[in-house]
Amino acid sequence: MPRYKITVEYDGGPFVGWQRQDTGPSIQASLEDAVFAFSGERVLVQSAGRTDSGVHAVGQVAHFDLAKESPLHSVSGALNFHLKPNPIAVPKVELAGPGFHARFSAIGRRYLYRILNRRAPATLDRGQVWHVPVPLDVDAMAGSAAVLVGHHDFNSFRSTACQSPTSIKTLDQLSVSRRGEEIHVEVASRSFLHNQVRILVGTLALVGRGQWTRRDVQDALAARDRARAGPTAPPHGLCLMEVRYKAGAEGAASAADHRPDPEEPGDDE
Repeated sequence: MPRYKITVEYDGGPFVGWQRQDTGPSIQASLEDAVFAFSGERVLVQSAGRTDSGVHAVGQVAHFDLAKESPLHSVSGALNFHLKPNPIAVPKVELAGPGFHARFSAIGRRYLYRILNRRAPATLDRGQVWHVPVPLDVDAMAGSAAVLVGHHDFNSFRSTACQSPTSIKTLDQLSVSRRGEEIHVEVASRSFLHNQVRILVGTLALVGRGQWTRRDVQDALAARDRARAGPTAPPHGLCLMEVRYKAGAEGAASAADHRPDPEEPGDDE
């Protein structure tokens, strides 16, 4: 039974999130319906990360199994045809070994959060950036971000609805830079807590506004209390850019063989 690994990009605005739900359209359901339309098979499409409603992706990775193998270009063409008019595309389709799992074989995820920092609102990028009309101090934000890089208990920086058994994570990158009228917050880790990136961004925005200092961020981290961190930034500024795998990850443990460790993938953004 062939396993297909697909790279997926989407505008998360019209969807309730990645995961299939009864409350509205999802990316997962759209892909599963597209697979059924060309193959006649009902499959489970499993992703590397369960993005929330409104969150975008250019580098989401997912997999599914089919009873019969088809040429990769045929699978790609059929998926993209049947996904229309949804704002979802599958730019890459690969064959993966039966041991590959989009979620459990992943060793890293990278997100980008875009803040439009000018008085005028967004036009062409509306729904893709968080518009903050007051000036933000990028240097202060970057300095405070450095406090959060590394291995910490991020209980202050996760949703109260997060179901991960541990709030201990390792941030490999949390950088803040200005790109013209935009501020980019880039975040990389093996895995994330539910709403972690957006709470990090909301907290750093307080620093950028001059309402918080680096010490306030340190205190929030040490408190391990959601009420002590900043607000959750809106979802539409966030995009999943990349999911990384080891070379030869096709032979990695499947979900059935997976054994949990302290930083196993939990609820993602």
